[in-house]
Amino acid sequence: MKYVLLTLFLTLTSAAFALNGAIGIHDPSTVVQDHGKYYVYGTGGGSLVSDDGWTWRAGVRPALTGAAPDVIHIGDRYYMYVAVGLGGETKAGVAMAWNKTLDPKSPDYKWVKGAMVASSNGVEDSNAIDPGAFLDPTTGRMWLVYGSYVGYIRLVELNPKTGEDLNPKEKPIDLAINCEASDMIYHDGWYYLLATHGSCCRGADSGYNIRVGRSRKVTGPYIDAEGVDMIQGGGTQLIGSGGRLIGPGHFGLINLGNGVEKFSMHWEADLDKGGSSVLGIRPLLWRNGWPVAGEVLTGGTFEIHSVHTGTSLDMAVEGVPVGGPRRFGFGGPRPPAGSRGGRGARPSPGARPAPGARPGPPRGPGGFGGGMFGGTGHPIPDQTAADVSKNWPAGTVNAGMSNYLCQAQQKWQITPVPDAGGYIGGPYFKITIAGTDRALAATADAELAVVPAFTGAPEQLWRLDQLADGSWRIMPKAVPNWKEPVALSAVGASFATLSKFDPKSDMQHWLLKTP
Repeated sequence: MKYVLLTLFLTLTSAAFALNGAIGIHDPSTVVQDHGKYYVYGTGGGSLVSDDGWTWRAGVRPALTGAAPDVIHIGDRYYMYVAVGLGGETKAGVAMAWNKTLDPKSPDYKWVKGAMVASSNGVEDSNAIDPGAFLDPTTGRMWLVYGSYVGYIRLVELNPKTGEDLNPKEKPIDLAINCEASDMIYHDGWYYLLATHGSCCRGADSGYNIRVGRSRKVTGPYIDAEGVDMIQGGGTQLIGSGGRLIGPGHFGLINLGNGVEKFSMHWEADLDKGGSSVLGIRPLLWRNGWPVAGEVLTGGTFEIHSVHTGTSLDMAVEGVPVGGPRRFGFGGPRPPAGSRGGRGARPSPGARPAPGARPGPPRGPGGFGGGMFGGTGHPIPDQTAADVSKNWPAGTVNAGMSNYLCQAQQKWQITPVPDAGGYIGGPYFKITIAGTDRALAATADAELAVVPAFTGAPEQLWRLDQLADGSWRIMPKAVPNWKEPVALSAVGASFATLSKFDPKSDMQHWLLKTP
């Protein structure tokens, strides 16, 4: 199911939002998972580990070190590829080692070094550095791309059982020029070559950016969105510098399943961290057959809008029309009191001004400010909780859904919660009625409620993942007495619940719109 969400990125703040903890690393491998922990390795033997994918700490130096490693998990092995023996501009090689586990505390932890899988002799038009490993999900065949600006990006086939070169006597295939730090992914019948363009290793002066081309065959040719072959220097930009983060490079796919994909990379310079090179993780979206870098949600005030129903999440209280109910003209009746949830405050069916009565004449500029349809004659301010909350119940209130009418009970403040942990690429958030401490919570029967105050309990912490179409999946960290993960789900136009996530349905797809 696909949606064109052209205004999506306007709903999110553009401020930099770095991962938590010790995240300094350069030329990172793809982030890989082993027994619930996340691992990433970088140039010079640096490594990072995380229990949740949000807060990171320094890891253990692997036995095989060098430049720009990559790691892939196949079967019962983790294969590591790393550039070694760098000498001169184009003299290098890609070495391999494997391990049954990435956990140094495991009795099975032991790096076994294998054969070299690629090399360059200092004369040829290639530089055997920056390896990127890829397992074709359609054929089970394994490939490695490598290379830098000095010559071609090249492709060789590997043996997935050993991790070594499958056909060492065959000439590598040339795929691209004017780039480095390449990797490959597969999506919906296409192979994608992602590579880093621009200047490296210059901190805040780095021009690094990640570009992409695609092909129907793993061996190419890889053509960008403008029709230019990457062997001729083409490449459509996936992500460049933004905010206070400069120089993205070294793409690595993180496929979480159920339509949720993210990618790892480094930023050459994080200005908020003194210009150091740091690990970054972003959502990976898809639009018209091309990958798109999603945004990191930093928080804000939003309408939480259902793609499925077109209605919005609210707190189930009686809504008050913004600016007050409309007044009818001479002798006309006033609309009845509204019903709850923003659906009320409208005239009853058939309501008309009294016989012979006419709306008052327009009084304001442009014909506004008088009569039945003339409005107030001046802008109506936003409705806040302080304006209407005196009529709200004091205790726990149900959550529901309604047509969005700019009312206070429909505006949600989404805020990252410090020291509450997180998930791969993001922190847990609290979701409160804007201007209050009333918090959205999961109940023991996997339903929704708005409780009087945020306490930090797990059922009040929320995970937000951007899906491939740009909408959001919203999940509680935990549900009391409930083991199965569930997500916010729009059942009907006026009812929301929690249920198992179904990637084929739009019932759990939500848009975050600025009110």
